[in-house]
Amino acid sequence: MKILENIIANKNLLFTEASSGRTIPVGTLYRSLGLNPVEKGLLFLYNDNQLPGIEVLLNFYGTAHTIALLGQKLHTEFKDRIEAEYRPKYIFDPQREEIPGYSLKEFSDTIKIFMKDDYKSEISIHPEIKILLSTSGTTGVPKLVKLSDDNLYQNAISILQYMPILESDVVPLNVPINFVYGFSIFTTNCMRAGRIVCSDKDIMQKAFWEEMEEYGYSTLGGVPYLYENLNRIGFFRKDSPGLRYFTHTGGVINGELRKTLFSYCHEFEKEFFAQYGQTEAGGRMAYLTTDGLLEEETSIGTPVHGGNFSIDPETDELLFSHSSIFGGYANKLEDLTAYEQPLVLHTGDTARKGQNGIYYITGRIKRIMKLFGIRLNLDEVEFILKNELKGNTFVCLNSNDKKIVVLYDNPEIDPQVITETIKNKLRINPQYVRTELIESFPLSQNGKINYPLLQNLQHENI
Repeated sequence: MKILENIIANKNLLFTEASSGRTIPVGTLYRSLGLNPVEKGLLFLYNDNQLPGIEVLLNFYGTAHTIALLGQKLHTEFKDRIEAEYRPKYIFDPQREEIPGYSLKEFSDTIKIFMKDDYKSEISIHPEIKILLSTSGTTGVPKLVKLSDDNLYQNAISILQYMPILESDVVPLNVPINFVYGFSIFTTNCMRAGRIVCSDKDIMQKAFWEEMEEYGYSTLGGVPYLYENLNRIGFFRKDSPGLRYFTHTGGVINGELRKTLFSYCHEFEKEFFAQYGQTEAGGRMAYLTTDGLLEEETSIGTPVHGGNFSIDPETDELLFSHSSIFGGYANKLEDLTAYEQPLVLHTGDTARKGQNGIYYITGRIKRIMKLFGIRLNLDEVEFILKNELKGNTFVCLNSNDKKIVVLYDNPEIDPQVITETIKNKLRINPQYVRTELIESFPLSQNGKINYPLLQNLQHENI
C-alpha cells in the first residue's frame, strides 16, 4: 500500500472538516474504524469530499478491499444499476437510510456503512485492483477503470517532481476525489502538505470563499470552465495573498485566458500548472509551467517524469507510456478477476510535437465532422471563437454533417458576429452555421461542460 504508507509517513498531516472545523490527525484517521486488514471484498464509496467519506476511504485503503469511488450525486437509477451489476460487500452512502438487501452497520459514532446481507464472495477480485473510477458519467452502462496502488503511486511520484507542495500548505478538496484529477490532488497533497480541508462546496459558491478566508488556502485546482468563470467575475484583477499556485486539467484553456493567467501570476508572484491527463493514466500525463502559458493554446507541455509520448504516424493519435497506466475496464463484476496493463495508452486525442519538444493537441478523433466534404475539427472552431470573441465560452456541435451548431451563454454577444467570424476564419457560408443562446451550460459531475448531453439535446431538436 505505497500510497497509504506515504500518507501516513507525513506525520504532521491534518484533516479538517470545513463546515465544523473538526480536525483529526492522519495517524488517528486512517485506522479509526478498526477494520480487519486482510478482509477482502468490494466497497462502493459515494463521495462528497466530506470528512466521513475521506475517513472511510483511508480506512478501507489499508485493507485488502477494492474501492469503487463514485459520486454521491449520481442518479438513483444509476446507483441501482451499478449496485445490481457488481453486488458490493459494503456501500457507504450517507444520503440513503436504507438499501434493499443491505443492513446499516455502525462502525463509529460518525460512520455508518451498509453491509450486504448474507454476503458470499462470488469471484476472486484481482489483487492489483485497488481503486475503480467511473468514466461513463451518470447514464449508460456502468464502466469502471481498474487502477492499482502502484499505478496511483507512480503517478503521484511523477507529479511531486514538479508540483511545489510545502508542508505548510492548506489544501481544499474543491475537486471531487472520485475523479482522477481530484484523487491525484488528494494523494499528492496528503503525501507532502500540512492540512487537507474537506468540503463539498465549489468555487462558484459564496461559502467556498468564506472557507478560503477562514482556513487560508494555498492552492486551487479546476477545469477550464472554472477559470473562465473566475475570469468573468474579475478574480484575476486583484491578489489573493494566501494562494501560491493553481492547477488545471480537463481541457484546453483558450489563448486569451492564458494571457490573463500569465499576467496575473507574474504580477502577484503565483505559479500556474496547466496539465493534461486521463483516468486511464492514473492522473496527470503532461504539464506546462506558468511561462508555458504563452505557448500556443493547445500546448500540453512535456510528459510527467517517467512518462513518454509518441504519435501514431497513421492517425496522429497521441500515445502515452508510463507505469501509471491502468489495468483495463470493467463492465461487470466478472471483469474484476483480471488486471492487464497495456504498454501504451491510446488517448483518443490527435497531437503534434513542436521543435521545442512541447506537444500540442490538435483535436479529438471523435470531434471531427465533414461539412460537405470539408474536414472540420470542432475543438479548433471553439478555439477560434474564444480567441476572437474575448474568451467567452462556446460549444460547437455537429448537426449530421450539415451544419455547425454554436452554443453560447453570454447574451451580450451578437450571433451575427459568430457566423461572420466562422465565415472569415474558416470560409464557411453562414447558412451552414446555427447559433443558439442558452441560459447556462450543463456540467458533468467533474465540472466539465457536458458535451454528450448537449449533443443528445441537439439530436432531439433535429
